[in-house]
Amino acid sequence: MTEVSAGLGTGRASVGAILDFAWAAGEFTATEAMATTTLTRSTAIDAIDTLVSAAVLRELPNARVAGSYRAGRPARRFVLASDLGVVVGVDAGDTHLAVTISDPLERTLVHHRTDLDSGQSAAQRRATILGQMQLALDEAGVERTEILAICVGVAAPVNRAGISPPHPDGFWERTNPGLAEALADWAPVVEIKNDAQLAAIAEGSAGAAVGCRDYVALLASERFGGGVVVDGHVLHGAHGGVGEGVVFDHIVGVGSAFGLRYALQDQVRAGVESGEISRESAIGRLAGEDRIDPRVVLTAAASGDADALLATSRVGATLARVVGVLGSMYDPARVIVCGGVAESIAPVLTAAREVLPAQLHLPAPEILASTLGAEVVSIGAVATARMAAREVAVPLLAERRLSAVS
Repeated sequence: MTEVSAGLGTGRASVGAILDFAWAAGEFTATEAMATTTLTRSTAIDAIDTLVSAAVLRELPNARVAGSYRAGRPARRFVLASDLGVVVGVDAGDTHLAVTISDPLERTLVHHRTDLDSGQSAAQRRATILGQMQLALDEAGVERTEILAICVGVAAPVNRAGISPPHPDGFWERTNPGLAEALADWAPVVEIKNDAQLAAIAEGSAGAAVGCRDYVALLASERFGGGVVVDGHVLHGAHGGVGEGVVFDHIVGVGSAFGLRYALQDQVRAGVESGEISRESAIGRLAGEDRIDPRVVLTAAASGDADALLATSRVGATLARVVGVLGSMYDPARVIVCGGVAESIAPVLTAAREVLPAQLHLPAPEILASTLGAEVVSIGAVATARMAAREVAVPLLAERRLSAVS
């Protein structure tokens, strides 16, 4: 029995089958539903009529009214109702917050992104996240009672109850400040997920891993963290810690879980200190800045700047070691570098590909740059919330409405 059918109860299997079919069907006829669900015609029509009476499906004008009728009795046409509710996807990073309000199928109603103060306390951070979510709902003209499902991505391991384990410095508890409990009464389904796992879901549904069953989505801008998919399943672990980047603190040639932005900055400064990069060159002058914009170095490398190429080649060697560890542990076919840095990461990937085979005994995975940009976690959060709406929230809504009319 599918999760949809289970949500509707054992006596509602045919209704669940039709509802499951309707999610991907768009407009459909009873004949088309029968062909996919293997229900008899009478059973399919009864189930469709039941869902129409519960306002979960909507009957469209028939072919004669729509102007496409030719001959014979026009077929009745149906579509999933457009007013079932909304889903909410949140990317709650260490220094940014993105909130997306969407319908359960494909339309985005509101999306906004803002900076966060990484020095906030857990209580301040929680209040900021909840406040920004409410502002987004207000902008969309949506009440909390209309939310079907919420998914929030955080930069921490998260167990299946939405709780992060203790961190030696308190970072995980701060980045996930009791969000599962704080949001529990906001929606029928609330999921708190590790951000790299959501990046993996995004890449598998709309990015460079579509059709791939074994891959790692490597969040690499600020800190390394991998969302791991093996045999088509997102790996989780007892505490949600699969792919946690702390392992790279202990890998020779990497030495830190801090991501490519910091690696590029460090290599530029190291090159200047060693004299390999002139302090008077365009890249050398960056070393005096408090924070080096990685895009400047990457763009210069793509244009052939020798100093930038020196820095990116050494960062490429670091990335190759990171990918080598992931390749040895999980044997992926692809490693997809994700995050805002991905759009200009080509010079680093070129260098990494040259040295990666020496890091492995297994065949080296393909290293790709994500095309989903800085919104990769948001995309994964919305996709996860939509799946929760499909599998849990809408079947529960249908059950309630059916009980009310029966």
